[in-house]
This record gives sequence, structure tokens and C-alpha cells, in this order.
Amino acid sequence: MQTAPARRPRDPRLDVFRGLGMWIILIAHIPGNPWTLWIPARFGFSDATEIFVFCSGMASALAFGAIFRRAGWVLGTLRILQRMWQVYWAHLGVFFTALFCMLVLNATGWFEKDYIAALNLYPFITQTGSNLIGLMTLTYVPNYFDILPMYIVILAMIPLAMALARINPKLVVLVSVLLWLWAGRPGVSLPAELWFAKPSSRGWFFDPFAWQLVFFTGFALQSGWIPAPPVRRWLVVLAAAYVIVTLPLAWHVLLGASETLRQWRGDLGGLVSKTNVGALRYLHFLAVAYLAWVAVGPGGARLAAAGPLVPVLMRVGQQSLAVFMASMVLARVFGVGFDLWGSGPIVTVVINLGGIAVITGIAYAVGWMKSEPWRQPAQSPAPHPAPRMARS
Repeated sequence: MQTAPARRPRDPRLDVFRGLGMWIILIAHIPGNPWTLWIPARFGFSDATEIFVFCSGMASALAFGAIFRRAGWVLGTLRILQRMWQVYWAHLGVFFTALFCMLVLNATGWFEKDYIAALNLYPFITQTGSNLIGLMTLTYVPNYFDILPMYIVILAMIPLAMALARINPKLVVLVSVLLWLWAGRPGVSLPAELWFAKPSSRGWFFDPFAWQLVFFTGFALQSGWIPAPPVRRWLVVLAAAYVIVTLPLAWHVLLGASETLRQWRGDLGGLVSKTNVGALRYLHFLAVAYLAWVAVGPGGARLAAAGPLVPVLMRVGQQSLAVFMASMVLARVFGVGFDLWGSGPIVTVVINLGGIAVITGIAYAVGWMKSEPWRQPAQSPAPHPAPRMARS
């Protein structure tokens, strides 16, 4: 009788960094939040978006790559289509929930701020019919709601990647790089405002044909198609040097104090583009990721030093889609706190830590619901002792 192979323990590094990325994304999306001056994006070319996409690539290799190998290409593709369908409705849910909240805030009349205008949603309000078509076909993609559409398109590329990998995994890497180079050409983008009354040429802020490079870097590493970089002192020094050298071209304090630095930053142009994952931006992420990978040790052995924070971050990372959806809506709601009470130190700490606590609680709640506690066998009540017969 054959026994099922033992499951490998889950690598904590993936979930920890995904969870950390979720916390950073929440902080970054709260309007008027002073803590946004201290997120990674303020000190380098790359930011938490790369963490989210790279880790999603690694997680997809674990979740979907095994299905392709075990069940075949056709069933693996069907599983990808199912996931795309789930993310598509998640995108629509986030959009309509956020729109509802902004409509409610405006309708109260309590605030001078126009919350619908803050998200640039009046085109949808004033031209609902045409832009509803655009929303449902992903040809109307407002800037704040552009990450999940990007993820949907990248997911659609996985079956092609798995087909190429059957021939040679290096083909996946080659095609990914070529697609990234092609995406950086002028005029190559998906329409984001196709149905506007006045013609608009704006494309998606996150070009999926460029961002797939970050995704498939994580996918290829997790799949073993490219080797993990060795831990070498010279590599650590090189990565750290690159991060330090680029700091003056990213930190707002230094940029604000030097006209020369601002001019240099402007001259970099597409090399640091977020839309097309500029080459210097991609290298910055690789350098930061390498330093983090070395810092946590083999298998994440040094993560234990973070104490009880590690399992909390892991839980958030394991439920990243649900947490991301909630944070996109809640970030706008939390921002109302700054409109009401200002951005003093106490208010800032309460809003940020409170927001982190809320999305962390959502991660635990979603994980508990996924465990389907209602399927657990009910404990049978203890039998009552038989009544004693009275002696005559």
C-alpha cells in the first residue's frame, strides 16, 4: 500500500514578505498619511508593488505549477482561468465598494473634500453607460484600481510559460525579457479610458507586459528554472552599494535640497519608470530582494529573531488577495480620519496601527473561514450515568 508523500513545510519567507508588503501597501494608500514618507518607495526606485508581484509569482509557481505537472496542461490552464475569474470579480468588488463608500462620504455633506474627485471617478458617474462597458471589459481602469487587472493579464500568461517550459525553461526567461523590452516601446499599452466621451490615449498605469518580468522572475526562481544566487560577500557589497548610491535619487529630502539631483532623476526617465518597470528600478528591486534573502538566512532561519511578529505576518501573507481587497477600500476610509482630526503624531499612530490591526484581523478571519469550521465533527455529549436502582 503506497502512502502519500509528506508535504514539505511551507517556506516562511514567502508569506512573511507578502504580509509585510500588504502592511506597506495599506500605509501607502491612506490619503494624507505622514507615514508614507517612510515607506521603501521613498528611499529607492522600487517599492512594495514589486514585493507583491514577485511573491505572487513565487506563490503561483507553488500553487499552479504543481497542478500543471500533476494534472496536465489542459487542467492546469482551466485552473488558471478559474483564478482569473476570481480575481476579475474581486477587482469589480473592490471598485464598486470603494465607489459606494465615496458616494456615501460625499452624500453626508460633512466634509469639504470631494471624495469622488479624489479618486477621479466622476467620468464613471457622469458617463456610467459607456464606462460600465469599459469597466467590465477592463478597458476603463482608473489609476487606483489597476493592480488586479494587471494581475489578471499576467495570470493569463502562465499557460504559455508552462508550455514553453516543456520545451526548455530557459525559453520562458527569454520570452519574458523580450516581452518586457517590447513593452517599453512608445505607444505599447492597454487602453485605460477607451470609452471616454473625449478621446483619451492613457494606458494602464501598471503595464502587465512589463510587470510580468517581476512576476516570472519569482515564478522561475521558485520553479528552479533559474538558480538562486549564491551568498557571496562581494555580491552583498555590490547590492548594498547599488541601494546606497541610488538613495539620493529617490529620497525626497535630498531631492528637495538639490536641483542637480532633481535634474539627474529627471534624466533617468524610463530607466526608473514604474509603469514599464525601468531597468534601474528592476535592478534596485533585485538588489533589495537579495539583501533581504541573505539577511533572513537559509530557509528563513533568522526570522525567529522577529519573535511573535513572524506568524502574524505569515497569516497576512497567506491571505494576501483578501487582505489587499480590504486594504484598498479601508485605506480610503482611514484617510477620513486625517481629514477630521489632522495628522498629528497620536492620530497618525492610531490610524496606521489601527488599520494594520484591522487588515490583520481580516486575514485571521478569512483563514478561519477557509478552514470550514462547520465541517469539523461535533463533539458528542458525554453519556449520562444510568440511574441507580433504589435498594428495597
